[in-house]
Amino acid sequence: MKKIRVGVVGVGYLGQFHAEKYAAHPEVELVGVVDTDTARASQIADKLKTKSYSTPADLFGQVDAVSIVVPTILHYTIAKQFLDQGIHVLLEKPITTTLEQADELLYLAEKKGAILQIGHIERFNPAYRAVKSKANIPRYITAERAAPFTVRCTDVNVILDLMIHDLDIVSDLAGSEPKEMSAAGASVITNQIDAASARIIFGNGYVADVSASRISDEKKRLLRVYDQESVYTADYQTQKAFLRRKGNPGSEPLAEDISFEKCDTLNEEIRAFIQSVLTGASPLVSGYDGRRSLCLALTITRIIEQGIFGFVPLDKA
Repeated sequence: MKKIRVGVVGVGYLGQFHAEKYAAHPEVELVGVVDTDTARASQIADKLKTKSYSTPADLFGQVDAVSIVVPTILHYTIAKQFLDQGIHVLLEKPITTTLEQADELLYLAEKKGAILQIGHIERFNPAYRAVKSKANIPRYITAERAAPFTVRCTDVNVILDLMIHDLDIVSDLAGSEPKEMSAAGASVITNQIDAASARIIFGNGYVADVSASRISDEKKRLLRVYDQESVYTADYQTQKAFLRRKGNPGSEPLAEDISFEKCDTLNEEIRAFIQSVLTGASPLVSGYDGRRSLCLALTITRIIEQGIFGFVPLDKA
């Protein structure tokens, strides 16, 4: 079987792992890696026995698909170049910095018949998948994501950096368009929002409370789904899930672990991308999913920055 020719643009902290997964994939030929830091690109290329390049255009004509793992501000420019060439793209989240840019990438992908998958990796976490498969009517959802401060991801605010993962998750669980939202947040260390929370009410009545902080004392990645008389908890970090449900009158709630096989979520994400490229099937996390999460993230940012109180109606943008 002919292998899918793949390149990775951006081999910093996360990009190097993309390159490693592709290099180990039996149906992939890692053609090369690109980075403006040529020494870094050469180091990763040597390690994975592939070639290094300094510009994305060096991969044109050589690859069928790429992972783009660069700062958010560069997502649109670089993804557009590859989609215009008809090259399939796995683009790290958030999809772009503006909805107009996202719309252009979506149009271009459809026009060129190219796969556009967005890197909302928690969709591939087995803890989330286990909870989603068991929850029947998740009328109330909470998501909490926190991390100690690091300078690595301060090119965007905490909503676009961390919270956007959970905006994708709660939208996926709700299965409905968001109707209205309230939000609050603060800038503490950087000149952008470092901590934020939002309440989203969906058209079908589902309610989600989402919070994120990048100035926390501890790292936390938790999802709770309240389903009638049960509460499902997914811990993304440990890849564990739990169920607490109502017991007999006057007794403590019944508790049980939900069993499933752990996995390498990035590897699962990349395998799904390659499968979409091979079969032409729509990706699990499409460009439209990425746009939906970006729309929510930008709205939360606007509410906080403008100091808007109360609930804000959401257009189906």
